[in-house]
Amino acid sequence: MANSNRVEHASETWLTDATVFEVNRTPAHSNHKCFTHDPQSGEHSDLTQSLDGEWRVEIVQASDIDFNEEPFVAENFDDSSFCRAQVPGHLQMAGLLKNKYVNIQYPWDGHENPLEPNVPENNHVALYRRKFVVSKRLADTKESGGSVSIVFHGMATAIYVWVNGLFAGYGEDGFTPNEFDITDLLHDGENVVAVACYEYSSASWLEDQDFWRLHGLFRSVELTAQPHVHVENMQLEADWDAESGTASLDATLSVRNASDAATISATLKDSEGNVVWEASTNADANTTFASGSLQGLEPWSAESPSLYELEVNVIDQADNIVEAAVQKVGFRRFRIENGIMTLNGKRIVFKGADRHEFDAKRGRSITEQDMIDDVIFCKRHNINAIRTSHYPNQERWYDLCDEYGIYLIDETNLETHGSWCLPGDVVTAETAVPGSKAHWEGACVDRVNSMMRRDYNHPSVVIWSLGNESYTGDVFRAMYKHVHDIDPNRPVHYEGVTKNRDYDDVTDIETRMYEHADVVEEYLKNDPQKPYISCEYMHAMGNSVGNLDEYTALERYPHYQGGFIWDFIDQAIYATQPDGSTRLCYGGDFGDRPSDYEFSGNGLVFADRTPTPKAQEVKQLYSNVHIDVTDRSVSIKNDNLFISTGGYQFVLRILADGEPVWQSERRFDVPADSACTFDVEWPVDLYRANADELVLEVSQRLAEATDWAPAGYELAFGQTIVAGTKAAEDAVLPADGIVTVGRWNAGVQGSGREILLSRTQGGLVSYTFDGHEFVLRRPAITTFRALTDNDRGAGHGFERAQWMAAGRYARCVDNVIEQVDEDTLKAVYTYELATPQRTKVTVGYTADTTGRLNLHVEYPGESGELPTIPAFGIEWTLPVQYSNLRFFGAGPEETYQDRKHAKLGVWSTDAFKDHAPYLMPQETGNHEEVRWAEITDENGHGLRVSRANGAAPFAVSLQPYSSFMIEEAQHQDELPAPKHMFLRVLAAQMGVGGDDSWMSPVHSQYHIPADQPISLDVNLELI
Repeated sequence: MANSNRVEHASETWLTDATVFEVNRTPAHSNHKCFTHDPQSGEHSDLTQSLDGEWRVEIVQASDIDFNEEPFVAENFDDSSFCRAQVPGHLQMAGLLKNKYVNIQYPWDGHENPLEPNVPENNHVALYRRKFVVSKRLADTKESGGSVSIVFHGMATAIYVWVNGLFAGYGEDGFTPNEFDITDLLHDGENVVAVACYEYSSASWLEDQDFWRLHGLFRSVELTAQPHVHVENMQLEADWDAESGTASLDATLSVRNASDAATISATLKDSEGNVVWEASTNADANTTFASGSLQGLEPWSAESPSLYELEVNVIDQADNIVEAAVQKVGFRRFRIENGIMTLNGKRIVFKGADRHEFDAKRGRSITEQDMIDDVIFCKRHNINAIRTSHYPNQERWYDLCDEYGIYLIDETNLETHGSWCLPGDVVTAETAVPGSKAHWEGACVDRVNSMMRRDYNHPSVVIWSLGNESYTGDVFRAMYKHVHDIDPNRPVHYEGVTKNRDYDDVTDIETRMYEHADVVEEYLKNDPQKPYISCEYMHAMGNSVGNLDEYTALERYPHYQGGFIWDFIDQAIYATQPDGSTRLCYGGDFGDRPSDYEFSGNGLVFADRTPTPKAQEVKQLYSNVHIDVTDRSVSIKNDNLFISTGGYQFVLRILADGEPVWQSERRFDVPADSACTFDVEWPVDLYRANADELVLEVSQRLAEATDWAPAGYELAFGQTIVAGTKAAEDAVLPADGIVTVGRWNAGVQGSGREILLSRTQGGLVSYTFDGHEFVLRRPAITTFRALTDNDRGAGHGFERAQWMAAGRYARCVDNVIEQVDEDTLKAVYTYELATPQRTKVTVGYTADTTGRLNLHVEYPGESGELPTIPAFGIEWTLPVQYSNLRFFGAGPEETYQDRKHAKLGVWSTDAFKDHAPYLMPQETGNHEEVRWAEITDENGHGLRVSRANGAAPFAVSLQPYSSFMIEEAQHQDELPAPKHMFLRVLAAQMGVGGDDSWMSPVHSQYHIPADQPISLDVNLELI
């Protein structure tokens, strides 16, 4: 199809002209599917042709490109010397450019200092070439008067495109399609497309997201044909009236060459293929359909994502179907009503995460399976919402969110953090891009327009976002107006107004980042005028996500409507090392400077998409079903908006000292948005006498398999503890036991075991069973933990440096060893901690001829201005074979004081599984609320640690590395091959925090005060 307005020659000036962001690009439109119809078979034929696969590529400098005479675009150009690279794919992943990671700063900062909208002189250009033959079905469409376009679904950062040596177009904003009509540029036989893909353009100023700076054609490239009469755009309003229970569909269609068609028909079908509505009208350039009230349809929500299919047929004068346009439809109404966001008339709470498109091998060039895996993770962990941080995602992602049921904040490809922010979070408004600068308005409005036109019809999209961390200004007013001119219904989100409240009018939602829960509560308690969400919170960097419950507790306020955890997946890249091994790398590992190093590792899933231990906490606290258990009842609060709990199975269990002894299955039918209490006759009397404590547990499970989990999958649980009445067992001492008190050592022998306590070494130096030694060096006092990312960011290391050495270099200043009776030996060692106060800590051992050993460590508390203690207890080096851990405590994953909404039970793991591979090695593997733990080899031989009678539960971890080894390493592969195991038995460890990873300390209630006594009292036994 001829285009008389086509620009026929490329210009290098466009690269640094902020007002030029597209040339010859097809106007943005909906991503509905288009087909031609075969009247004989009655089948539809797809009108797309993939150009994915191997392309020829060469990297040059921008200064090497001559736009007046560029030979590489010619059909007969010899590209045999070019490299081969896969499309979709990144140039960095192909080894053609260096990986670069920065957060706020622009990647050229310090090397060059261009002023916007200019770009660095060191500007790489990838020259891509590919040959193709237009498929028959597309060629036939072209020959019958239709058109053919080439579509680049994702690229970075700007592209010039030629087909058969002729200029096709220029495009920026690589996260929405750049489509060019190439009908007149094609010929029969083999065609050639050439692309100059620039690393930097003026668009780079608008794309300063916290991510790896990756370039190239990273999403699919395809040809698409359109018949002569073509539905160019669909804009659907699929409304649901909760009051009447009726649906309605209003469709506005933009039809090219409508005068050459006779009629346009519309048919709506349910998932079974049944027609629920149909209509027909005369063809018009702006064809509209209005269904009126539709009865008997199901509304769409994340809880019940009911979808219908709309098929629009363009019919010619001979009554033939020229084109079929197909779009999935979900009926729902999302509004702000009385200051509260509602879905189908109900207040909604987003239990969300921020998600970058990322894969450790492919960068942002992710696959459909990656997307399916991500959706399944969300559904299994009660995550009901995703913010597409900070750009529109692949089109297939929106289809999946429609199908599985995920709410989306769809975010414009816009972040300019480094243009207005100086180190120390100093705002420089005058340098902000786009601010109120008129030359940026067109590009920014175009970006939000491209996103909206593409994604408008997806029911999963409930909020439009104007971008991220780009300050504010008049440009955002223009963007906001444009959004509501197109869509008066969905609200607009933009957090940047928190930097300048003069622009509060450009967001319909009060949205903040990393605001502490108590500050959020102040907003909620003081006549809020807008609904509140935290568009980023719970910075999940490394070992994090502590005190999430403080945020979920805010759900009691109507205007609090949830938040989005930063973020979904660790952004780390696999790289081969000089020795041939492969490891996950972060910023700076590729020689990239400047860099923000490991700050890319904030995921709820690791870079290989395996869940992190943090996900356990998120799953429980994000659950829509809350279960409270007593010894007489079960109370269920159903926060689902539309579905009852009647379709779930509830499993009741009794655990006697952690082991299951009774189970029953029930159905508790609690209507949506309500709560009920059910009487339960727990048979506790049958088990109380044989247990120290009983755990009563109720779990919500899937009664039937879904697309995202099998039947029986657990979504939530509730537990309570009932005291048992088991009598304490009297210790039976063997008749052949021996207690020996020597000049240097004292020992106890009996039951095949021997315990040796040293006067000079300051404690236990040998503990053997049938000759197997369990003490390589005496258990040492520890007052330290390997710093977490949050510890480093909050300065905990600086403030608590004395505790790093206090236990490690503590010295024994006294010991008292005495034989209590003929079967019992007691030794008390007094240590001075290596602090200016020289605080005295006692370590006591009581051993008897059964081979049992009591360990009692006592810190008295120290007056004065002392920082809180990171951890307190003992760290014990064991032989390497003792790597298995079985424990009765909160689990199964690691837990901490501020992150232990976990199930109490008996769990089995090992030191290797318990070492979470955070990007930067750090504290990991801790288990709270432990009653007993068994550390064994593969034959079940080992050590049992249990709380002493009347003592509090303790914390335990078993790692292949010591705390100091972990602290020293900067990558997981820097940790040595394990030669020992390291057991930590702690009276307490501080929480991990989670408000952010650069400023906020662990909350005070999760610290260990230095001025209060701390006691560890456990029994040890070789088994």
